[in-house]
Amino acid sequence: MERKDPHISRGYTVPIRIALFLLSAATLLFEINLTRLFSVAQFYHFAFVVVSLALLGFGASGTCLAVFPELLTRNPSKTFPILGVASSASMLAAYLLMNWLPFDSFSLAWDRRQIFYLILNYLALVTPFFFSGLSTSLLLSGYAQKAGNVYAINLMGSAAGCLAALVMPSVLGGEGLVSLSSAIAGSAALIAWMPHLNSAFALSCNTKSRHWIAMRGSLLALLALVVCFVSISDIGLRMTGRSGLPWMALHLSPYKSLSYALQYPGAQLRSQEWNAVSRIDVVRSGGIRSMPGLSYRYLKPPPAQDGLLVDGDDLSPIPIEIPDLEPYYFLPAQLAFILRPDAKTLVLEPRGGLDVLAALAGGSQEIFLTEPNPLIVEAAAEIYSLSGVHPILRSSRGYLNYTDDRFDVIILPLTSSYHPVRSGAYSLAEDYRYTIEAFEALLDHLNPGGVLVVTRWMQNPPSESLRTFALAVTALRQRQSHADDLLAVLRGYNTATLFVKESKFTSEELANIRRFASERAFDLDYLPGLQPGEANRFNVLPDANSYQVYAQFLEAESPEQFYETYPFDVRPPTDNRPFFSHFFKWEQAGQVIAEAGRTWQPFGGAGYFLMIALLLLASISAALLILVPLWASHRRAHLIEMTWVPTKNKWAVLLYFGSIGIAYLFVEIPLIQKFILFTDNPAYAITLVLFSLLLFSGLGSQMSGYIRTQHAILLLAVMVSTYPALLGILFERSLGYPTPIKLVTSVFVLAPLGFLMGLPFPAGIRTLSAWNSHRVLIPWAWGINGAASVISSILAALLALSRGFPLVLILGGACYASAWIMGMVMASLNPVQPPPR
Repeated sequence: MERKDPHISRGYTVPIRIALFLLSAATLLFEINLTRLFSVAQFYHFAFVVVSLALLGFGASGTCLAVFPELLTRNPSKTFPILGVASSASMLAAYLLMNWLPFDSFSLAWDRRQIFYLILNYLALVTPFFFSGLSTSLLLSGYAQKAGNVYAINLMGSAAGCLAALVMPSVLGGEGLVSLSSAIAGSAALIAWMPHLNSAFALSCNTKSRHWIAMRGSLLALLALVVCFVSISDIGLRMTGRSGLPWMALHLSPYKSLSYALQYPGAQLRSQEWNAVSRIDVVRSGGIRSMPGLSYRYLKPPPAQDGLLVDGDDLSPIPIEIPDLEPYYFLPAQLAFILRPDAKTLVLEPRGGLDVLAALAGGSQEIFLTEPNPLIVEAAAEIYSLSGVHPILRSSRGYLNYTDDRFDVIILPLTSSYHPVRSGAYSLAEDYRYTIEAFEALLDHLNPGGVLVVTRWMQNPPSESLRTFALAVTALRQRQSHADDLLAVLRGYNTATLFVKESKFTSEELANIRRFASERAFDLDYLPGLQPGEANRFNVLPDANSYQVYAQFLEAESPEQFYETYPFDVRPPTDNRPFFSHFFKWEQAGQVIAEAGRTWQPFGGAGYFLMIALLLLASISAALLILVPLWASHRRAHLIEMTWVPTKNKWAVLLYFGSIGIAYLFVEIPLIQKFILFTDNPAYAITLVLFSLLLFSGLGSQMSGYIRTQHAILLLAVMVSTYPALLGILFERSLGYPTPIKLVTSVFVLAPLGFLMGLPFPAGIRTLSAWNSHRVLIPWAWGINGAASVISSILAALLALSRGFPLVLILGGACYASAWIMGMVMASLNPVQPPPR
């Protein structure tokens, strides 16, 4: 029986299109904001899970329609308002549930209740994306001939949500964006319901059954108004400078640094500000006395400080007693100013400003410092406005590529909290200051005889400090320098400080280093000509192997041989793999599993394994979303037409839509990571890449009916595969340009890629619409696309972590090549005819 579509021409109205645009914007705004909320409330590595949750919801919506095709017989324009209200209400409900459930990621290994809480979190957070995806899937199925326009509006609305995620956090905060997302989704529902108001009024005057239909529509509109009222009330309070509705306040994990700091008697939260990059908190507490690396020869109490926290973690001290510079003479960085008195100094992202005062104590008259986050500059304004201090509102790499200035001392401060190396909890945190390319740029900006100073936490066996040492050695060797004579390492009781000199240490400088170390009780872990008796004297390590590791690294026949045999992965990061905190090696797996649930570290040292577990979970979920409709087709053949579809057609649909689902994320995720370096700012990178790809994908979708799609997909596969080389050339030549020029350049670079990426999906939908069974195959294709993306979002992160961004992009190109082949296969298949009844 051929399906009739009476709503094709008259149901796809302007209000529906506006509502789809708004709902798509609200959904992506909610998704991006969730990543920020997870980073603050839990930890960094939970943020990327949100992407897979969103895609899982979209995939589940397509599967639902494939299993229950009777939903497709309803007028999509009348179903859309119901789904809009459900999306709006579930956004608020999911956030409140996530916020109030006592979920504790640290105790997952031994507290079974946490698994239950985690499942509840997952189900709640998937729900808004399920309803939003269901609305889009219904429109794609109901108006299949207009699939290009439906998909285009969906993508363009999502692009608008990206812009809102960049602009609105500084106005409403992270919690306020939840209300804004809900209000926009509720408005979409009301707009979609407006054309039906007159018919609803007419129905209310007729029979009882029609009266009930009208009453149901009125209740729907009332619920949308209630949700919008609650959301707008919260937004209004925040717009007037208040804290919003009390139950919307974000709850932090008890293991975040902010939670610990506020437990100290008398601790007070002095300020809290949001922007698109982070949440910045400033705490005043008598318990904050942080000076990493301070010599124990300093016998007075450390000076009073406030605590500056980024996303509730990594407490950085803001000195209060600025005139008192005596403690700073006992920091290891002070050695640089003994070697280079009256130095012109560059401090890279000093957060609260400890190293700025250390430079002042060392006699530096000119201090330049970079800081890309304006909220940090405001929070530590007293330090950043000192005489002789010149703050530069740029990232470290952006400034180094912008300026030709050279410096006598460059300091790369220790601003992160101590994290056990085996936890793996921060493996996904990229840091472009700690790459081979960054260290080469730092060395290029040293004056003759200049000194680079880098401080990291001391762990045993060495990991952070050794990776930093390997970075410096690799950068020096690539400059054809003899690294052995240009390095020194001083170790305190909990930090190690690396000194890299632009030229060979003189005998007088070596004597000064030995004298400084002896007077301040710092151990010499590496120094040209160091003798065993000079090491491990003050901060004594039981195995006394710290200083030996550096010598062994320099004496190894090849660095790769050393890396293979060392307990941790200490290979130097690169711009293509900028994960400084990723030390995992598969040889550690047995120990990690043995310690699970028996250590205080997050996940028992299994942070990397959490990602693998999520990948397995995503794979199982995706398989269910794809296979359930096939199973249901045999159980409910009288309702589902998929039993009519030949196996070869099913395989073609699966491989085509699965390939483009994987490919889109394999392109999007590495591009976001790469453009963090180019744009100086993670928020700019996320917004720029998502906005450009979504906007131009929407334009491509709109124009897909006028383009020979198969040729375009082949071109897309080639283009994606060549982008790593093209981006390398672009970044090398323009990384130092002003930010506005780089943003405009980036849009032009991403536009053709995004345009071509918008073509495959609507082209596939049009092919299915020519088949009589498209009623089921179209939502199934939507589900396959979402399910494949669930896997690719996590797999892309894992591959980038272990193999680098270029490989992920090349694999994305291979997936588009696969879609090109399967697209030709689908085009060659005969339309599917149902059996006669």
